[in-house]
Amino acid sequence: MSEIAVVGAGLMGHGIALVLALGGHRVRLTDSRPETLERVPGLIASALDTLREAGAVSADWTPERAAQAIRLEPDLAATVAGASLVIEAITENPEAKRTLFAELDRLCAPETRIASNTSYLDVFPLIPEARQARALVMHWYTPPYIVDLVDVVPGPRTDPAVIEEARQLVLGLGQVPIVLKRFIPGYVANRIQSAISAEVYHLLDEGVASAREIDDAIIHGLALRIPILGHLAKADFTGIELLRHALANASYSPPPARTRSEAVDDLVAQGRTGVMAGKGFFDWGGRDPAELFRDRDRRLLALKRAMKDVGRMEGE
Repeated sequence: MSEIAVVGAGLMGHGIALVLALGGHRVRLTDSRPETLERVPGLIASALDTLREAGAVSADWTPERAAQAIRLEPDLAATVAGASLVIEAITENPEAKRTLFAELDRLCAPETRIASNTSYLDVFPLIPEARQARALVMHWYTPPYIVDLVDVVPGPRTDPAVIEEARQLVLGLGQVPIVLKRFIPGYVANRIQSAISAEVYHLLDEGVASAREIDDAIIHGLALRIPILGHLAKADFTGIELLRHALANASYSPPPARTRSEAVDDLVAQGRTGVMAGKGFFDWGGRDPAELFRDRDRRLLALKRAMKDVGRMEGE
């Protein structure tokens, strides 16, 4: 695919556009908010600085080159005209997405593939019937220019050939496609993360452990083994018979599904809403959020290099 349009230039959209450009595609990027589009060059320049510094892209990937590969368009019609693939990356609002899909149906050629970057929302009922065979989900993770996982998900009437095209596109970007058999909210990684979050909020609200202690348990216990073994390969090393006994004798009961957490509510009430506010579960010391994001990205890139050197243990 040579011409790809990305609609929505926020946190995910500009990162997806950068991934596609680095993969050799010509990209057009738009947003309904001019101020969001205006921030894109600075965000991409910052991301490229970090990637070049880590040796993850060649030195000739300058902001000027990125500007040639990623054309910013204020007009939706001009953005999607002639595009073989349109990726929707707007807010997770059903009516906003329904309105956009109707506009894309009007503006795009019949053969255009329409993909959504939605995390949890079932977008297929929002897409016009005539587009169903060429509609799919392509879901990246933040920051998409570092995290390689991409969920590729068909709708109930998606042509299998369209899914295979998307899988090949992701492989061509040097990323890792996970092709699901059907849509399920959150896919795989986000669902596992949601299960972890439910337990974490339970531990916090019950006063069992502090935020620091919980993160230490994750970093020094779970995270050390997961990059090399995943979860099910680790189970093989534990022994399946032992797991069978553990299931039969389980005394652990997961916390009930929750729609709120006292710990989270207290933080919001204090204005501790995360890195952008300078404080969340942790105090980030008044550092500029852009600096914190760059620091995060540098560490992620260093970890990716180490993981590549170490390799993962795989069975058949």
